[in-house]
Amino acid sequence: MITKETMMPLMLKALPSFEATWQKFCNEWRNEKERPLYIALSALARHIIKILSQHEADGLLQAFAVLEQWCVEGDDFVKEAVTVGLLEDLQNTALHTTTKPEQFRPLLQNESKKRWEGLHSFWSQDELSTDKN
Repeated sequence: MITKETMMPLMLKALPSFEATWQKFCNEWRNEKERPLYIALSALARHIIKILSQHEADGLLQAFAVLEQWCVEGDDFVKEAVTVGLLEDLQNTALHTTTKPEQFRPLLQNESKKRWEGLHSFWSQDELSTDKN
């Protein structure tokens, strides 16, 4: 089972270009009892979006394999964090300037794709209810 303590080393192996950002995060939060992992996942989302904007999506295949592993093998915290902390940020159009969230669809695997679609449906319903008011 993948836990919040073991999840990031898997990603760093798949996406070594995130190492410097991760180390900076760890250093900034070194005195805290528990690091706010959602902040790191948001930084990871921005990093992944940047890679996509540089037309290097092939380099993301391993990262999305780890993302799938988190969704399948993660404990409850990891599964929720990957959904709300990473996938949701990848769908956030405000974080995209030269890319679109839909460009990530081909990289998603079974469980991560289900979670992606669930988020998309949730926010689409939210927009519909907002439009009615």
